[in-house]
This record gives sequence, structure tokens and C-alpha cells, in this order.
Amino acid sequence: MKINFNNNSPNLAPELLSQKVPETTVKLIPPPQSLWLEKSFSTLILFLFIFGVSNLMQAQLIPAPSKMELAAGAFEVDKNTSLQFSKKHGLEEMTTYFQKQIKRLSGIQLPINQTAGKTIKLEIDKNLDLKNEGYKLQISTDRIVISAPAVAGVFYGVQSVLQYFPGIRTNEKITLPAMEITDEPAFAWRGMMLDVSRHFYSVETIKEVLDLMAFYKLNTFHWHLTDNEGWRLEIKKYPKLTSIGAWREEIPGSVFYKKDSTYAEPLTGKPYRYGGFYTQEQAREVVAYAAKRNIRVIPEIEMPGHSAAALAAYPEFSCAQPKQDPPGSNLWNDVIDTENMAFNYCAGKEAPFLFLQDVLVEVMDIFPSEYIHMGGDEVDKSYWKKCETCQARIKDENLKDEKELQSYFIKRMEKFLQANNRKLLGWDEILEGGLAPNATVMSWQGEKGGIAAAKSGHDVVMSPSDPLYFNRYQADPELEPQAAPYSINTLERVYNYKPVPEALSAKEAKYVLGSQFAIWTEFISSVEHLEYMLLPRMAAFSEAVWSNRKDKNFTEFTRRLNMGHYTRWKTNGVRFHPEFFEQSEY
Repeated sequence: MKINFNNNSPNLAPELLSQKVPETTVKLIPPPQSLWLEKSFSTLILFLFIFGVSNLMQAQLIPAPSKMELAAGAFEVDKNTSLQFSKKHGLEEMTTYFQKQIKRLSGIQLPINQTAGKTIKLEIDKNLDLKNEGYKLQISTDRIVISAPAVAGVFYGVQSVLQYFPGIRTNEKITLPAMEITDEPAFAWRGMMLDVSRHFYSVETIKEVLDLMAFYKLNTFHWHLTDNEGWRLEIKKYPKLTSIGAWREEIPGSVFYKKDSTYAEPLTGKPYRYGGFYTQEQAREVVAYAAKRNIRVIPEIEMPGHSAAALAAYPEFSCAQPKQDPPGSNLWNDVIDTENMAFNYCAGKEAPFLFLQDVLVEVMDIFPSEYIHMGGDEVDKSYWKKCETCQARIKDENLKDEKELQSYFIKRMEKFLQANNRKLLGWDEILEGGLAPNATVMSWQGEKGGIAAAKSGHDVVMSPSDPLYFNRYQADPELEPQAAPYSINTLERVYNYKPVPEALSAKEAKYVLGSQFAIWTEFISSVEHLEYMLLPRMAAFSEAVWSNRKDKNFTEFTRRLNMGHYTRWKTNGVRFHPEFFEQSEY
């Protein structure tokens, strides 16, 4: 991935509050009344065409703003333009960032706080009736003002302005249409999950993903750091997690799904060593980079299932303690004998709990996020049924069955997090056997888990695999690169997704913090493939969670994609799905 929208951007702290906004409206500001009176009817029609239709065609922002009023004229960015800000509001770093972006895309070094000529002003205005991530943007022929109640809002106002710049420097004159925008997000949680366990991505690639997220006003990066296929984070107290758990024997070949969703044909080819991990210093670097883009990073440390890589390093924390290596990226392809591999921590022993607490101490030291994701999904309870120690735990704790044993495991870890002022986040399987008292549920198995959690008064993040798993096909599987089956998550279906289910009352809907899409990487081994699966679905998702418009229009959305977004990706060498790309753009 070669794109880099937001280098050297300023430091922001995510301030995420539930936000509801009105429908998007776009209207034209008429010219002065005297002009209407003086000009002939034909001239009036010409005026409306030039300044009306032309400016409407400039309304290319994604996600669509809450309110946009377009006017006649344009602001030209040239050497007579200066940047202005008030030092008392802490916008110096933001202004310097904006200056660097303009220089990168135009070649013009704008002076800062120079009063002569045209100005671009950044300001904090606490009197604006907007949430912290909201902003107001005013563009006239000689002035641009970006104002917001908090730094986060100013950042998003800057992103909106940058969407009118070219993706790369072309030395063409840069003009911004005159307009006034008032904007804020509908949902506080606007997220992406990336699995780096099945396939590992460099810090540089992670940063480029964060740049894309910021450009489309997403604010939560869920980093899936551990799973069966690899442990990706350095833990100093347990070095074997990375010396053993971060590496596996990968077998090249052509594994694919049959139409009935079963796997076909075992892998063939010469095995090779594959893996990687992030040092704690690198992880902190990612966290800092994200914070400057108003993005919080939420780490996921899987438990009690999906833990084969950790148990390859420390088999004593499993039930049967088999000697094993981390499985390959296509775990369920009949190459691995799962009967002789441990995937779960033993819930009957004390040692696994102490081990995981030690791990979380180091994780919490790296990641300041209030949330720590613990997975909790797809736990194969057959291991616990055969384990005498686990059965003894069930009896001693007066638990009904293995489902309640899982609940015991999650609740115990939640208490540890709460003692450290953190919140537990888990996939919707944590509902089984009873939900931990203060847990937040991430609903992936459709919306039923999220609905149940919201009705019981628990916060929810909607992430239904259908249509928000971007590792699934986005068009006819016969014509697409290998992907996961089950549903075809087209661009239109992503765009039309609504985070709040109709089954929830207005009171219950308040527990829906927002939504998140996910990319699992069993079949996504290259950056180019990752980009192809991300775009343009990321842009569609951003509008679903930021704008949440009642009058959604997919055709109009694809028109905006073709007014600069496809161009931006293409000129930066970024892959994207081409179904709605209009070649006439070039």
C-alpha cells in the first residue's frame, strides 16, 4: 500500500460520545438579489447552470455531511494564502500538519499567522452546538474557517477540505468551491477490525490503513493480535509467545471452499517458515500514530479459545498439554489433526488465569484504550468436557455446564480488568452462560446477540458478518479472488447497513455505540489483496456510520466515488474493487 493521506498529523485524544444528527441536506445559496433583478432570464439560467449544477457536482465528500450549502465562487489556494490559528486553543500542531499536507499536494508553503491576503483559519468554538467530533466549515472566495468545539472536530474539518485536494501533486491550480458545512457523526463508534494473526502486516502497512481510516472519519482500530495461527505482540515476561507462537509452518497450495461451504483439497507444496510480531516499542508507535488521527487502538487478546499459538509456546496452560506448533493460515482444511491440538486454555487450573493476568498487565501498559477485547468466540467446549480439572471447577463453582464455565472464565477476567480501570469487550458468544456484569458485546453472528445485550442494558457494537465482514466476497465468486463464503457483502449492502436494529426501542437503541467492519485474513496474504477487499467498501461503511441518512441513495454515492476517490486511490497505486469505477474519469 503506497497511499499516505495524513503524515505528521497532530495529536488528538478520541472523545467518543453518542451522537445523532439530522438528515443530510444540500442547497444552493442564491447570488445577491440585485443580480437576480438586473439579469435577463437567459442569463439567470446560465448562472444557475454554472454555479448550481457545477457546484453540486463538487459535492464529493464521503461520508456525506449533515448539512451543506453551496455558494457561487471558489477559493484558490496560492502563495497569497496564509494559515491562522489561536495558540491558546492548542491548534499549533494541527496547523503545522495542515501546512505540510498543503505543501505536499500543491507545492505551496503557506505562511502561518500572516494577516495579509487570503486566510485559512482553524479555531475552537465552545459555543457551537455540536458534539466533540463535529465541525463547521465555511469557504468563501477569500477565506476558509474550520471551527469546532474540540480538536477532534477541527481534524475532521481539515479532512473534508483535503478531500477537495488532488490525491497527488499535479501542479494544477487548486480551487475549493464556496460552501458552508455543518457536520457531526451519527455514531461515536466507527471502527475497523484487522486480523494480523493469519497473515502478518508491517507497521508501515498498519499506518497506511490508519491514514485511510482517518480520511474517511473512522475512529476505532480493533487490532486482532492473537489467534490460533499466530501470537503477534511481544510480552516480555513470556518470551516464547513470540519466539515460538509468532511462527508457523505454512504450506503453499490452493485451498478453497466448495459451494456447500466445506473445505476442499489439502494443501500441497514445500512448507516454509512464516510469521512475525510487533515489539512493544512498535505497538506504542502505532498507538501514538493512531491517536494523532483521532483513532483509538483496541487490542484483542483471545481467550479462552482461539489460543493454539499461545499454547504451542506454553502447553502447560491447556487441558491435555499436547506438544504442538501453531497451525497454518488455512486451519480447517483437513491438513491439521485438530484432535491432537489444544485450542483452549484450561478453565480448571489456576495457572492460565495468572498467565493471562500477567499478559494483560503488559498489554494495558502499551494500550491506553479503556476497552480490552478478549474474544470469547467459538470456544470448543469438548476439551473441557473431557478434562477432569475443568469438570471439578464446574462442580466446585456450582456451575450448570461448560457454557457457564465459559461465563465464569470471562467474568473472572472482567474483574481483573475492572480492577485496572478497563472495560471488557467480547464477541457475542460471551452471552452464553450469562453475560459479565459490565461487558460490552460486539455482535458478529447477525444482530441477535447485540439485540439481546441492548435489551439487557449492555453496550453494543454492531459488527454482523453479513454484511460487515470484508473478507467475504463482494461480487460473483466465480470472478473474484479467493474469499470466505456464506454471504456476498456487496458495496451496496454495506452502504445501506443501519447500525440500530428495528427490534430495539428508542431507549434500548441508546446502548448501540456504533458499528465496525472486520477483515479476517485467512485468504488475504498481500497488501494489494487487503486494499482490494477494503476499498471502496470502507468508504461505504464510513457513510453508514457517520451520516446515517434516512434518504440514502446508492447511485448518488457511487457518483461521488467517481468524483475523486477512485482517482485518489489509483494515482497513489492503491488497489480497489472496480465494479462501479467509471473509466471516463480519466
